[in-house]
Amino acid sequence: MNILIVKMSAIGDVIHTLPALNALRAHFPDARITWLVEEAAADIVIEHPSVDNVIVSKRKRWIKALFSSSFPRALVKILSFIRALRETRYDMIIDFQGLLKSGVIVMLAKGKKKIGFDKGMEHAEYSHLFYNHRIAPVSMEIHALKRGLMMIESLGVKTDKVEYKLPVTPGDRGAVLALLQKNGITAEKKIICINPQATWETKLWDNKKFADLSDRIQERYGARIVFTGGPEDRPVIDTIISMTNKACINLAGFTTLKMLAALYEQAEVLVTTDTGPMHLGAATGTRVVAIFGSTAPWRTGPYGSNHVVVRSGQKCSPCFKRECEHSRCMHDISVDQVISAVDKQMGLKL
Repeated sequence: MNILIVKMSAIGDVIHTLPALNALRAHFPDARITWLVEEAAADIVIEHPSVDNVIVSKRKRWIKALFSSSFPRALVKILSFIRALRETRYDMIIDFQGLLKSGVIVMLAKGKKKIGFDKGMEHAEYSHLFYNHRIAPVSMEIHALKRGLMMIESLGVKTDKVEYKLPVTPGDRGAVLALLQKNGITAEKKIICINPQATWETKLWDNKKFADLSDRIQERYGARIVFTGGPEDRPVIDTIISMTNKACINLAGFTTLKMLAALYEQAEVLVTTDTGPMHLGAATGTRVVAIFGSTAPWRTGPYGSNHVVVRSGQKCSPCFKRECEHSRCMHDISVDQVISAVDKQMGLKL
């Protein structure tokens, strides 16, 4: 049996689909499973023990190339991508994304059974039109990870376990230890990670509050603070660190996704905004303190009972807006609230 999973982005969404992948592998142990993913999240899927083949879409690069002199070269790569997609006839194509972009992929792929949620899913962009096996829509108030499991449950697949099996290798762990040692942190030193950035303006907490939080955590626990993020986050994190009174490490941009997972494995706690690394931390089993504003943690928060979500309680939250003139839902969250959540995760009774 050949199975194609379509879950292209983003990092958190791909992580949410890993338990469904592992359930499919357990149900179809001899199947050849292919995953189609965009390059930003590909590191999570490549070399995953439950995946046999990965097709990587460079959709964002190709769209950008449409308006440049590199379009002819991009067109060759697009055609090669389509050929790779169509060279296999799949017995089952499952669209976990449920958007127009994934629906087009389902349309292009050769498959006997093309599966996805039927009309009625929020933000589905008419993706149901591309399926020949439609599953009854479910409430968006159900966590995204659980919605994916519900999809395959309707196919008769048992989903009694939530397993991620991140493809973190000894090499990834060794690279992280070397990176920490290079920055003066030995293996026996306690670390707490802070991931302060996010793509939405309404998901951002105050930089000075992150700086104060860093100082207070170090005073309280004697732990070293390691800031994480992508290369684009490094300047903002440098600004945060400039406002601290105690030394911190900025590893933004110095890790792959798998190295970041290996780093979070070493952390006592991860304090984070609502972003992809939050889900990566949860998938490693690290205790997460998640700061939420415009989005709904019951929909897309860190999955599991060992995490703590901090919210301000503003009536307008969640609004799901990317921009806001006041962002009180984030601004009203105090350092004391976040410290209390860290205390809970560290097991300190005050």
